[in-house]
Amino acid sequence: MNHSTENLNDNLQVATLGGGCFWCLDAVFMEVKGIESVTSGYSGGTVKNPAYREVTSGRTGHAEVVQLKFDPEIISFREILEIFFHLHDPTTLNRQGADVGTQYRSVIFYHNEQQEKTAREVFKEIDASDLWDDPLVTEIAPMTAFYVAEDYHQEYYQNNPSQPYCTFVIGPKMEKLRKLFKDKLN
Repeated sequence: MNHSTENLNDNLQVATLGGGCFWCLDAVFMEVKGIESVTSGYSGGTVKNPAYREVTSGRTGHAEVVQLKFDPEIISFREILEIFFHLHDPTTLNRQGADVGTQYRSVIFYHNEQQEKTAREVFKEIDASDLWDDPLVTEIAPMTAFYVAEDYHQEYYQNNPSQPYCTFVIGPKMEKLRKLFKDKLN
């Protein structure tokens, strides 16, 4: 998987999503067809070039996010959002399981008007469905800045598969991905 943001095919688009710890979304989206790169990082805050320790303090306003480079001829932004809404809990404000704080919020940072429109449509559809019992709290906001997380956060699940967080938190998400979206996987 390519984590570089340079020298990518011109027809690729970018999506930036936060759904709890970025290790989870990084692991999930690395397996999806049409996703050319997944980069863990930080968006939505006020500090330039924040470090992980600053972000986890909750004082910078950043969310842990993944930035995806994807080929819209293989997977659409809508399909990416459908996977996103199925594989994290978009009904819990500023938390995912034991991870608590604004840095773990559910958020879609849109890159253009079409992404905003699609995000709002998919949000309404999922919220009206019976997928989740509680109302969605996912923030939909314009993309401002993206800061790449430290190297050890990239491909964390692949590099640390026996780490307890990977086993007990990410593992079940991977199983759910493989069950619900097997037709969309590499």
